[in-house]
Amino acid sequence: MKHLGNTPFDASLEAFNLEGVARAYWNLPPAKLILQTLLIGEGVLTSSGALAISTGKFTGRSPKDRFIVKDEATIGTVDWGEINQPLGPSHFKRLHDDMVMHLRNKSVFVRDAAVGADSTTQIRARVITEKAWANLFVHNMFIRLDEQDILVPSPEWGVICAPSFEADPEIHGCRQGNVTAVDFTRKLILIAGSAYTGEIKKGMFSVMNFVLPTKHDVMPMHCSSNANEQGDVAVFFGLSGTGKTTLSSDENRRLIGDDEHGWGAKGIFNMEGGCYAKTIDLEASKEPQIYKAIRFGAMLENVGFNTDGVTPDYADSTVTQNTRVSYPLHHIPGAMKSGQGGHPKDVFFLTCDAFGVMPPISRLENGQAMYHFLCGYTAKVAGTEVGVTEPQATFSACFGAPFMPLPPTEYAEMLGERLEEHGVRIWLVNTGWSGGGYGQGERMKLKYTRAMIAAAMNGELDHVIYKKDDVFGLNSPTECPGVPSDLLIPSKTWTDQEEYVEAAGKLADLFCKNFAKFESAATPAMLEGSPVKS
Repeated sequence: MKHLGNTPFDASLEAFNLEGVARAYWNLPPAKLILQTLLIGEGVLTSSGALAISTGKFTGRSPKDRFIVKDEATIGTVDWGEINQPLGPSHFKRLHDDMVMHLRNKSVFVRDAAVGADSTTQIRARVITEKAWANLFVHNMFIRLDEQDILVPSPEWGVICAPSFEADPEIHGCRQGNVTAVDFTRKLILIAGSAYTGEIKKGMFSVMNFVLPTKHDVMPMHCSSNANEQGDVAVFFGLSGTGKTTLSSDENRRLIGDDEHGWGAKGIFNMEGGCYAKTIDLEASKEPQIYKAIRFGAMLENVGFNTDGVTPDYADSTVTQNTRVSYPLHHIPGAMKSGQGGHPKDVFFLTCDAFGVMPPISRLENGQAMYHFLCGYTAKVAGTEVGVTEPQATFSACFGAPFMPLPPTEYAEMLGERLEEHGVRIWLVNTGWSGGGYGQGERMKLKYTRAMIAAAMNGELDHVIYKKDDVFGLNSPTECPGVPSDLLIPSKTWTDQEEYVEAAGKLADLFCKNFAKFESAATPAMLEGSPVKS
């Protein structure tokens, strides 16, 4: 195999050792990719014009099967452990060689695209997929290149996605048949055994999360963002199900991006060229921008259908709760074509608290912000997974631990520096339960959450009276336009105060237990956000 190292990729497929494929379809437009998919019976053209496909066995990412090659480029930098699992260079080479052999005499789809809207830090990538619809996903989600930039002689990174190839743990050093492996020396990502398209997207996000801080002093962020007509930027961090995409898709503001961004010297920029939104229980009245974006060129994944077989039933979770749609950013009216904005004026941390004790909105000091950023808290509710019978706290450092190769405290320090330098307002927003936990209280109404976020961004919460929470030390406004005052203070929404105190204490202990792994590397400022142990 040709050693790639820092050598640019060739314009052909020689750098991948893929000269033996039967045919390579280069940079096909969406219509042709959709046609290819329909002709072989792998998709359905829905009533809205969007393509619908099934990703097969895997309907979500498989974090336990993500590996990073451990060599001179990564050995002293990557935060090795359960999230960033090491893979030997020889195992990666064997996996590459065997995938190449598997693809011989098969057709592949090739797309040249980019990651990162900032031209000074942008990475050009060549993505090779077995499936035409996977190539459509790349067209939607990566930044589309102008015609003169296509077939450039030296894309910096490559991705090979071969879901029909099953890896062998004994030979390839992985856990099972599906694997995603990232090699920072060869600048190559290998995805085998899984057709879930999110592996492609998050693979390149992991690359940016390593390269941006170490090479460019840019902070990578798992967040959405938008701006008003005056250019005031808001950023929304949050794990899946907290409302990150929903709340950033605001008809009164311009969308910058819905999932992955960088924060550099000039401000923030979108890493992507599209959106990858969850569609479970999607309703036009609640999320009109996303609903309208599902048209020709968009691609639905694993959705159910009404009896006519072409009209999506977004309430159908038969295949998975993680039903998705990808579409290019221009499907959202008024979206920022440049994918760039200034420094944020407001940063929101979104959590779906199923214990019902976190305030619906609270303002954070910088130290508290770094603490909650490191925690990345949300909660799973009963019934969402086998064995989950009561709310379970979930902590994901930096609101995106599976994609962060460096130690979490390094990203937190970068956040703290930027918050301090630019005087950003930081808010913690609970989109979960109030008046009791899941099964007892009520889920926060979307209209109230939108009202609180709008008031925060408009400065209407800058001069109101705040109340400090006794357990979490969070400062919550006692009034907010369009929101019942009693809803703003969690204890007032519970009928049984003893149950509230017990639930709050239980969650506080979980926070403290989770943060213990960061204490040795945490700064004094980060520790300021710790709740009171019960």
